[in-house]
Amino acid sequence: MQNTSRLTRLTRRSRRIFTRRLGAVLLTASLPFVATPAFAEAFPNKPIRLVVPFPPGGPTDTAARIIGQKMSESLKQPVVVDNRPGASGTIGAENVAKSPADGYTLLVLATPTLLAPHLLNRKGYDIFKDFTPIGAAYDLPIVMVVNPQAMPDVSDLQQYIAKAKAKPGALNYTSAGNGSFGHLSTELLKNLGHFDVQHVPYKGSAPAISDLLAGQVPMMFSDMIAALPHIKAGKLRPIAVGSSRRVSFTPEVKTVAEQGFPGFDATAWGGLLAPAGTPKDVVAKLSAELKSALADPTVQQKMLGAGTVAAYMPPEQLAARMSGDYKKWGKVIQDNGIRGD
Repeated sequence: MQNTSRLTRLTRRSRRIFTRRLGAVLLTASLPFVATPAFAEAFPNKPIRLVVPFPPGGPTDTAARIIGQKMSESLKQPVVVDNRPGASGTIGAENVAKSPADGYTLLVLATPTLLAPHLLNRKGYDIFKDFTPIGAAYDLPIVMVVNPQAMPDVSDLQQYIAKAKAKPGALNYTSAGNGSFGHLSTELLKNLGHFDVQHVPYKGSAPAISDLLAGQVPMMFSDMIAALPHIKAGKLRPIAVGSSRRVSFTPEVKTVAEQGFPGFDATAWGGLLAPAGTPKDVVAKLSAELKSALADPTVQQKMLGAGTVAAYMPPEQLAARMSGDYKKWGKVIQDNGIRGD
């Protein structure tokens, strides 16, 4: 009898142990599904690398540092700028395309890098297949300027075109290089305006501006940050801005569209991309943080100081902008037989 009672107690105890263990197994099996949202909320838990595919000091680099600093404050993790210059930004883009798709390595895409596949033979990435848009970050206005001593009688776009048509092919203009945005914008305007001026490319905007100031070349489509100090000093005269709307830097200067070319829009810009396959919740979090950073008045003022205009777009709008500009400027490149340096 005692043995039977003891056996009964052991059986009951075994059942309790089995039940507890079975419950633990079932709970453990369910953990991945319960933990997924918590994992997403934990992003980021280490520093984020922001790859700028251009040298330090330019407008893309400066804008990236301003945005990265603000995002690091809200994300509670460092956002570190990593400059990987070369080949119109393609070296940095290739680096990001081959990085893990976890949200910790991002590319600051600028217009030259978007258009580089049209201009160069490098095939290290596909800008549409190898990346996921996070959001547009800024616009970089360009302005058409002339040397007032070389062209004292030119104060607007139509006067410049009239002068160019009077001596077809005799006038020169400069840019930051073959395939630069200033080069492409001028070629598009030439096609629309049916006038001819000769391109004199330089290795960067600084030497181009230098010879423009010296009067060796009379005109340039320049990014605003490079030209603005000389405009304020009276050494360069702005005659048109390339964007579809006037800009706060030079509000009195009419757009190209206002001066006889409706629909003309030449605006360089920048945005953030992640490697393709980055989780959607991570992309959404980064996009929301970017939007919040760009809405900050202090960030906006700092970016204006760098010659850029804070201009957020969500991922789907950035994707559409990338596609539209790739086709638009690709046609300009093809029609004019342009090759990059």
